Amino acid sequence: MAYKIVAELCTSCGACELECPNSAISISRFTWVIDPAKCTECKGFHDQPQCATVCPVPDTCVPA
Repeated sequence: MAYKIVAELCTSCGACELECPNSAISISRFTWVIDPAKCTECKGFHDQPQCATVCPVPDTCVPA
């Protein structure tokens, strides 16, 4: 299952985009989005999804 970014909580800081090992995160219409076709929840790279780990706003990067 991929992760998603809750647009209403996203501050558009961009921290998640830098940490994504699959380049699944990009900006769209002033907020960041995760491409579910590319998101692997960082499996094979990290123990936890890095978008959720680095996001400064709790519960912004969540399972889709």
